[in-house]
Amino acid sequence: MSQATAIQDRKPSAGGVNATFLWIEIKRMLRNRRTVMFTVLMPAIFFFIFGLSNKNQQLPNGHSYGQYILISLTVYAAMTAATGAGSQVAVERAQGWSRQLRLTPLLPGAYIAVKAAAALTLSLVAVIAQFVIGAISGVTMDLQTWLTAGIVAWLGSLVFAALGLFVGYLMPSQNVMQILGPVLAILAMLGGLFMPIEIMGDTFGQIAKFTPAYGIGQLARSPITGEFDAMWIVNVLVWLAIFVGGAAMAFRRDTNRV
Repeated sequence: MSQATAIQDRKPSAGGVNATFLWIEIKRMLRNRRTVMFTVLMPAIFFFIFGLSNKNQQLPNGHSYGQYILISLTVYAAMTAATGAGSQVAVERAQGWSRQLRLTPLLPGAYIAVKAAAALTLSLVAVIAQFVIGAISGVTMDLQTWLTAGIVAWLGSLVFAALGLFVGYLMPSQNVMQILGPVLAILAMLGGLFMPIEIMGDTFGQIAKFTPAYGIGQLARSPITGEFDAMWIVNVLVWLAIFVGGAAMAFRRDTNRV
């Protein structure tokens, strides 16, 4: 057997992705109490501040403000969770864990896939927590609306998992969340997650359409607004491509440097 054949035989199936590796990543993520508490508590606090007292107020398009703000803050919770999970690569780089993984047969694509799956797990926890808080607080929606909005918020958080990976490969661990936290809040505000886009004015309404939180928020709220625009999907896909491309470039640069 040639040396090349022997190396080929040592390549792991599925690039190294397996249930054990994924479960370890998920447990590591959920054991980070600061991340979990920030993911669950901050959006809940925002809901109590912005939405609880006005939850029964009717908006111009007919749905209640409580429904609008709950779904919007659920999107915010999911995107915050996914970003925080993805940005943990900065900590792993600082601790040398990424360097150790490169000495194994684990393929880069498999590593990114496991990180994305772990981020989705944390964002799912965030979505469920927000919906439970909203339901307890008296926000009512039919089952299809709960499911559709939750699934969109959950899967849409992949955009921000990619953002977290992108920034995590660019910045040192001690700075990444200090910068990403305010950035996410600004993106959420500009994307219409903290207040209805209809009352933001024409200028901010136009700016919102080009932000990464806009498409996900609009799609998640579509069950209560009864509206749909294919450009919302385009918005999500474009930002996903930008962040995934940036993460891939940053990963290759980091790998070459090491």
